[in-house]
Amino acid sequence: MRAQGTLELDSYRLAAYTVPCPCYICGGGNNFDAELCRHCHAPMALAHQANSQKICPRMIAAIGPSGAGKTVYLGMLTDMLSRQDEEMSLLARGAFSIKLQQHTMAALSQCEFPSKTPNEPDRWHWVHCQVIRKRHKPAELIMPDLAGEALLEEVDHPNTFPVIRSFLSKCAGVLVLIDATRAEAGDSDEDFHTMKLVSYLCELSADKATGWKNRPMALVFTKADQCERCFDDPAEFDRRHTPGLVQQVRERLKQHHFFAVGVAGAIGSRKEMHGRMQVPLRVEPHGVVEPFKWLLEQLDGK
Repeated sequence: MRAQGTLELDSYRLAAYTVPCPCYICGGGNNFDAELCRHCHAPMALAHQANSQKICPRMIAAIGPSGAGKTVYLGMLTDMLSRQDEEMSLLARGAFSIKLQQHTMAALSQCEFPSKTPNEPDRWHWVHCQVIRKRHKPAELIMPDLAGEALLEEVDHPNTFPVIRSFLSKCAGVLVLIDATRAEAGDSDEDFHTMKLVSYLCELSADKATGWKNRPMALVFTKADQCERCFDDPAEFDRRHTPGLVQQVRERLKQHHFFAVGVAGAIGSRKEMHGRMQVPLRVEPHGVVEPFKWLLEQLDGK
């Protein structure tokens, strides 16, 4: 015997999969319920939020060699701005946008630096936020924590990481982070790596009007609290310790400015299995907001 009844067919739901949902970063088509883009691994939540709010968020990149302090800087920046309510404040859009702040502050609170950003794009932290300022319209921004090793791999072998090329080509401005301690110690690789990053950006677009030559670039010396002279005059510090970078930005960029940033007021070290590891003894952010604020001011004029 068979039981008689009515069974509803759900095949109509397959129609939703026939309409591709474009990724906000690379433009590749995806299913409507995909978590990450199948082409570049960027969060599809970025596209869904932009579509639902009918806005086009601007993209800002923080780039630099591995170990330059990108994760610490971005995590501290978002934490400071998310707690301010006066001149400038930040509101995260989406739970995924809080992970970087949480990851960074949890590590610093335990007198540790955050772990190195993995090379796999699907494991990167992305921040989609709204920045509110007095006498200005709110700014919608997207800022990812890109891996330094992946950045340099893409520079040396273009299209190795499509998400990096797609993202940087669409960025409105960039923060280039440089390790001041390594530069002061005479590490020429710091100068070479930064020169390669700047050169890569300038070659992404040949358009004289919209290319990187006319986009703002903040050159930020990190860990400046360990270099006494860096805070006094970051531009002079750059001329003394990264002369190749000076020539690059002077000849290729119209909008650039040098900054010095410090997050850890005192640094110690402890012995680990693979050698000694630096640890922050206390957290004293200095100059963290200024490069970001300058970048937004330059974008206001566009």
